[in-house]
Amino acid sequence: MRFAKGHGTENDFVILPDAEGELTLTEETVRLLCDRRRGIGGDGILRVVRTNALRESLAPAARTGERPEWFMDYRNADGSVAEMCGNGVRVFARYLLHTGLVDQDRFEVGTRDGAKEVVVEEDGDITVDMGLVELQGTSSARLARKVVHGAQISVGNPHLACEVDGPVADIDLSRAPELDSDAFPEGANVEVYSRIESGVLEMRVYERGSGETRSCGTGIVAAATAANHESGETTWKVRVLGGECMVFLDTSGARLRGPAVIVAEGETFLA
Repeated sequence: MRFAKGHGTENDFVILPDAEGELTLTEETVRLLCDRRRGIGGDGILRVVRTNALRESLAPAARTGERPEWFMDYRNADGSVAEMCGNGVRVFARYLLHTGLVDQDRFEVGTRDGAKEVVVEEDGDITVDMGLVELQGTSSARLARKVVHGAQISVGNPHLACEVDGPVADIDLSRAPELDSDAFPEGANVEVYSRIESGVLEMRVYERGSGETRSCGTGIVAAATAANHESGETTWKVRVLGGECMVFLDTSGARLRGPAVIVAEGETFLA
């Protein structure tokens, strides 16, 4: 089985080209491929499949206006299916460009959260139109011995974005957060962030199905949205363990800009 490896601000993915939708990805296979000792290693899987080749159970998610040619079938490292991944879309788009499957600097990618427009910037960064971001109230989570409070936000997938006092490095993310199951019946990504200066945040994240990761694109958007709700600022630089991204907010939704890199290609015999 062919594969590639890529990352966006060190949120890394195993990329599986499967244009005609012939692969069957079980949870066990995904976990093995993402295992950093027994497999290739990654925070998740990006399966590159033509929208027209999808099983009918997945196809409706890509029917937003004109159907994009390519669909990002994203799986978390534990094998669970995820609705959306902001860093993943940028890496997915980079792979399409790298392999010549797309030769434009503006195109759409199908996801379970609908079609996402991507734009290749002059400096090589990729901007993703993340669409509308929904503030859904407030909630809390227990992180080890600390309880944090924040905004419940949907970026196509569920988030709890919590502003904290002091450095985010002091927060213990070594174990899964304890969430309100009524507010988050399917779990959520939990972000802790603090304001460094006007328009600048630092953030860490515990991703549902993957654990703490070096970056999370939808989490970056969630943190910027929560900070915007408090301050009204619409442009944010968000620093994560793996680098930084920009978020631009307006009445039409959010745009996420950052790097995306393909680092390797090869064959695996794990599947």
